[in-house]
Amino acid sequence: MKKLALMSVLMLSAVALFAQADLQPLVTVKLNKSETITLKQLKDRVESYKKQTGVNSFTVAQKKEILDAMIDEKLLLQTAAKDGISVTDSQASDYFLMTMSQQLGQQVTEAQFAQIVKEQTGMSLDDYIKNQTGMSYVAYKDFIKNQLIVQQYILAKNRSDLEKISPTDSEIRAFYEMQKSSLVQSDILKLFLVIVPVGNDKKAAEKKANELYNGIKNNTTTPDKLKTLRNTDTSFQAGDIYVSKTTQAAMQLGIGYDALLEMFTKSKGYISPLEATEGNYQFYIIQEKYPAKILEISDVIQPESTTTVYEYLRQALTVQKQNEYIAGAIETMTKELRVPANYQMLKTGDALDTLLAGW
Repeated sequence: MKKLALMSVLMLSAVALFAQADLQPLVTVKLNKSETITLKQLKDRVESYKKQTGVNSFTVAQKKEILDAMIDEKLLLQTAAKDGISVTDSQASDYFLMTMSQQLGQQVTEAQFAQIVKEQTGMSLDDYIKNQTGMSYVAYKDFIKNQLIVQQYILAKNRSDLEKISPTDSEIRAFYEMQKSSLVQSDILKLFLVIVPVGNDKKAAEKKANELYNGIKNNTTTPDKLKTLRNTDTSFQAGDIYVSKTTQAAMQLGIGYDALLEMFTKSKGYISPLEATEGNYQFYIIQEKYPAKILEISDVIQPESTTTVYEYLRQALTVQKQNEYIAGAIETMTKELRVPANYQMLKTGDALDTLLAGW
C-alpha cells in the first residue's frame, strides 16, 4: 500500500510539473499593456490548426511561424485598443450566426443552429465547434472577436486606399474565361419552406403545424399570406429557399442524397407531407424548377437574383485584390510594431527549439 501511495504522489507531481511547464511564458507583448503568450496557448493554437487543416503534426519551424502569427495578432490587438477600436461579444456572436446562416441558406438564432447541429450530428453546439475548430464555442467566439478587431483596425487605417481598388473590365472578362468551366448552375428547386419549432410545448407546435399545413393543402392560405403572418406570429418560420442538386445541399437540409433526388422528381406546385422531426414540424411547396446550365457572363448568378455573373466576378476580384492589399498592409504594420520596446522573446535559440520539439 505504501508503494501504491508513493506512486500516486509521483504521478500527481508529474502532472503538476507538466501543467507548470505549459504555463511558462514564451513571449511578453507590452505595446499597450503587458500580456504573455504561454506554451499552452501556443499548443492550443497548434491543435486548432491541426483540426482545421487535417495535418497530424507540425515541424518546429511551423510552430515558430504560428508563434510569430500570435505575436503579430497581440501587437495588432494592443495597438487597435490604443486607438479605441473594439468589438463586443454580441457583435462576434452576430458575425458567427450570420456566417452559419449563409451556409445554411436561412436565418438562424443560436438556439436554432444548436438544434440543427443536434439533429444532423447528434452533438451539442460546443462539441460540434470543438470537432470543427479544436476550440470550445466560447474560445472560438473570442477568436472571431479578435479577428474582427484586427480587421476593423486595418480597414480604418487603409480605408481610402481600399476604396480605390477595383478590377478592370478586361480583368473581369479574363477571370470569367478562367472560371467558366466551374460557373455551372446545377438543377435548382425554389421551395417555400415552413418550420414549426417544437419548443417547450409539443402539442401546441403539432396543432400549429397542422393548421398551417391544412391551410396550404385546402387553399385557404398562401405562401404570401404566411410570409406576412410570420412577422407577427413567432411560433413558426416560413420563407423561400433555393436548393441545388448537390450533396452539400442534402447535408444542409439534413437529408440523404437519394431523398434530395426524389425531391427533384416532383412537379411545380407539389406539397410535401408534413414531417415531424425531433425538434420541429416542417413541410415545403415546390414553387419553381430551374434546369442546369453553364452560366454566361451576362446571366444572373442565381434564379430571380439581380446580380449578374459579371457583377459577381467583379465583386470577387475586388475582394481578392483588397485581401492582397490587406495582407501586405498587415505585414508592413507588424514589421513596424516588432521593436524591442513592444515585445520580448523569453525563449529563444536552442532553448525554444528544444521546447517546441518536445510535443
